[in-house]
Amino acid sequence: MTTIRQSDEALLPALRAIEQSAAQAFLQIPELAWLAQGDPMSARRHREFMRLGTEWVALDDAGHAAGFLSAEPAGSALHIWELSVQHSHQGQGLGRALMQHAIGHARARQLSSLTLTTFRDVPWNAPFYARLGFEVLPEHGMETRLASILQDEAAHGLPAAQRCAMRLALR
Repeated sequence: MTTIRQSDEALLPALRAIEQSAAQAFLQIPELAWLAQGDPMSARRHREFMRLGTEWVALDDAGHAAGFLSAEPAGSALHIWELSVQHSHQGQGLGRALMQHAIGHARARQLSSLTLTTFRDVPWNAPFYARLGFEVLPEHGMETRLASILQDEAAHGLPAAQRCAMRLALR
Protein backbone atom coordinates (compact mmCIF):
# COMPACT_ATOMS: atom_id res chain seq x y z
CA MET A 1 0.00 0.00 0.00
CA THR A 2 1.27 3.44 -0.93
CA THR A 3 1.85 5.92 1.87
CA ILE A 4 1.02 9.55 1.07
CA ARG A 5 2.06 12.28 3.49
CA GLN A 6 2.75 16.00 3.62
CA SER A 7 6.02 17.02 2.09
CA ASP A 8 8.60 18.77 4.24
CA GLU A 9 11.83 20.73 3.99
CA ALA A 10 14.01 17.65 4.54
CA LEU A 11 12.63 16.18 1.30
CA LEU A 12 13.67 19.07 -0.96
CA PRO A 13 16.69 17.29 -2.52
CA ALA A 14 14.60 14.15 -3.07
CA LEU A 15 11.73 16.10 -4.65
CA ARG A 16 14.02 17.79 -7.13
CA ALA A 17 15.67 14.44 -7.97
CA ILE A 18 12.25 12.81 -8.44
CA GLU A 19 11.20 15.52 -10.88
CA GLN A 20 14.41 15.15 -12.89
CA SER A 21 14.02 11.37 -12.92
CA ALA A 22 10.35 11.58 -13.95
CA ALA A 23 11.23 13.83 -16.89
CA GLN A 24 13.35 11.05 -18.38
CA ALA A 25 10.11 9.53 -19.69
CA PHE A 26 10.06 12.33 -22.27
CA LEU A 27 13.10 10.78 -23.96
CA GLN A 28 10.57 8.41 -25.58
CA ILE A 29 9.10 11.32 -27.55
CA PRO A 30 11.74 12.85 -29.85
CA GLU A 31 10.12 16.30 -30.15
CA LEU A 32 9.78 16.54 -26.35
CA ALA A 33 13.06 14.86 -25.37
CA TRP A 34 14.50 18.26 -24.45
CA LEU A 35 12.21 18.25 -21.38
CA ALA A 36 14.38 15.52 -19.86
CA GLN A 37 17.11 18.16 -19.48
CA GLY A 38 14.92 20.81 -17.88
CA ASP A 39 15.45 22.32 -14.46
CA PRO A 40 13.26 21.02 -11.65
CA MET A 41 10.96 23.26 -9.65
CA SER A 42 12.79 25.68 -7.37
CA ALA A 43 13.18 24.97 -3.67
CA ARG A 44 11.41 28.29 -3.05
CA ARG A 45 8.35 27.11 -4.98
CA HIS A 46 8.31 23.77 -3.11
CA ARG A 47 8.40 25.71 0.16
CA GLU A 48 5.38 27.76 -0.95
CA PHE A 49 3.37 24.58 -1.53
CA MET A 50 4.58 23.15 1.80
CA ARG A 51 3.47 26.33 3.58
CA LEU A 52 0.03 25.99 1.97
CA GLY A 53 -0.14 22.34 3.02
CA THR A 54 -0.73 21.30 -0.59
CA GLU A 55 2.37 19.32 -1.44
CA TRP A 56 2.31 15.61 -0.78
CA VAL A 57 4.87 12.88 -1.22
CA ALA A 58 4.35 9.20 -2.04
CA LEU A 59 6.65 6.80 -0.24
CA ASP A 60 7.75 3.50 -1.73
CA ASP A 61 7.71 0.21 0.21
CA ALA A 62 11.09 1.07 1.75
CA GLY A 63 9.77 4.43 2.99
CA HIS A 64 11.70 6.54 0.46
CA ALA A 65 10.12 9.43 -1.43
CA ALA A 66 9.23 8.18 -4.92
CA GLY A 67 6.71 10.75 -6.13
CA PHE A 68 5.12 14.07 -5.26
CA LEU A 69 2.21 16.32 -6.14
CA SER A 70 2.26 20.11 -5.77
CA ALA A 71 -0.97 22.10 -5.86
CA GLU A 72 -2.51 25.33 -4.65
CA PRO A 73 -6.01 26.68 -4.15
CA ALA A 74 -7.21 28.89 -7.00
CA GLY A 75 -10.62 30.29 -6.20
CA SER A 76 -12.96 27.32 -5.85
CA ALA A 77 -10.48 24.94 -7.49
CA LEU A 78 -7.35 23.12 -6.43
CA HIS A 79 -4.81 23.64 -9.22
CA ILE A 80 -2.28 20.85 -9.74
CA TRP A 81 1.07 22.38 -10.69
CA GLU A 82 3.24 19.28 -10.69
CA LEU A 83 2.83 15.54 -10.44
CA SER A 84 6.11 13.64 -10.69
CA VAL A 85 6.94 10.01 -10.04
CA GLN A 86 10.50 8.73 -10.06
CA HIS A 87 11.14 7.01 -13.40
CA SER A 88 11.82 3.59 -11.80
CA HIS A 89 8.49 3.78 -9.93
CA GLN A 90 6.28 4.87 -12.82
CA GLY A 91 3.36 2.61 -13.69
CA GLN A 92 2.98 1.33 -10.12
CA GLY A 93 0.02 3.49 -9.06
CA LEU A 94 1.90 6.22 -7.18
CA GLY A 95 0.66 9.00 -9.49
CA ARG A 96 -2.92 7.76 -9.16
CA ALA A 97 -2.57 7.57 -5.36
CA LEU A 98 -1.23 11.13 -5.23
CA MET A 99 -4.08 12.38 -7.43
CA GLN A 100 -6.66 10.56 -5.30
CA HIS A 101 -5.15 12.22 -2.22
CA ALA A 102 -5.40 15.66 -3.86
CA ILE A 103 -9.01 14.95 -4.86
CA GLY A 104 -9.79 13.98 -1.26
CA HIS A 105 -8.12 17.17 -0.02
CA ALA A 106 -10.19 19.30 -2.41
CA ARG A 107 -13.43 17.55 -1.42
CA ALA A 108 -12.66 17.99 2.29
CA ARG A 109 -12.28 21.72 1.68
CA GLN A 110 -15.49 21.80 -0.35
CA LEU A 111 -13.73 23.00 -3.48
CA SER A 112 -15.70 22.56 -6.68
CA SER A 113 -12.96 21.18 -8.93
CA LEU A 114 -9.35 20.34 -9.64
CA THR A 115 -7.59 21.89 -12.62
CA LEU A 116 -4.28 21.35 -14.38
CA THR A 117 -2.48 21.89 -17.67
CA THR A 118 -0.77 19.06 -19.48
CA PHE A 119 0.23 17.53 -22.80
CA ARG A 120 -2.83 16.53 -24.80
CA ASP A 121 -1.42 13.35 -26.40
CA VAL A 122 1.36 12.15 -24.09
CA PRO A 123 0.04 8.85 -22.64
CA TRP A 124 1.00 9.65 -19.04
CA ASN A 125 -0.48 13.15 -19.29
CA ALA A 126 -4.02 13.98 -20.55
CA PRO A 127 -5.05 10.33 -21.18
CA PHE A 128 -3.97 9.46 -17.60
CA TYR A 129 -5.96 12.35 -16.14
CA ALA A 130 -8.97 11.49 -18.33
CA ARG A 131 -9.04 8.03 -16.75
CA LEU A 132 -9.40 9.81 -13.38
CA GLY A 133 -12.39 11.78 -14.67
CA PHE A 134 -10.72 15.01 -15.83
CA GLU A 135 -12.10 16.60 -18.98
CA VAL A 136 -10.21 18.67 -21.55
CA LEU A 137 -11.51 22.22 -21.52
CA PRO A 138 -12.28 23.89 -24.84
CA GLU A 139 -10.03 26.83 -25.64
CA HIS A 140 -13.03 29.02 -26.39
CA GLY A 141 -14.50 30.29 -23.13
CA MET A 142 -11.73 28.88 -20.93
CA GLU A 143 -11.37 30.73 -17.66
CA THR A 144 -8.73 33.45 -17.76
CA ARG A 145 -6.56 31.82 -15.08
CA LEU A 146 -6.06 28.62 -17.10
CA ALA A 147 -5.64 30.45 -20.42
CA SER A 148 -2.96 32.57 -18.77
CA ILE A 149 -1.11 29.48 -17.49
CA LEU A 150 -1.13 27.96 -20.99
CA GLN A 151 0.17 31.24 -22.46
CA ASP A 152 2.93 31.33 -19.85
CA GLU A 153 3.92 27.75 -20.67
CA ALA A 154 4.10 28.59 -24.38
CA ALA A 155 6.27 31.62 -23.60
CA HIS A 156 8.65 29.23 -21.78
CA GLY A 157 8.93 26.92 -24.78
CA LEU A 158 6.19 24.34 -24.32
CA PRO A 159 4.45 23.69 -27.67
CA ALA A 160 1.07 25.40 -27.30
CA ALA A 161 -0.63 23.17 -29.87
CA GLN A 162 0.19 20.11 -27.75
CA ARG A 163 -0.99 21.56 -24.42
CA CYS A 164 -4.43 21.65 -22.87
CA ALA A 165 -6.20 22.57 -19.66
CA MET A 166 -8.25 19.95 -17.83
CA ARG A 167 -10.82 20.05 -15.06
CA LEU A 168 -12.29 17.49 -12.70
CA ALA A 169 -15.67 18.66 -11.38
CA LEU A 170 -16.30 17.59 -7.79
CA ARG A 171 -19.92 18.71 -7.52
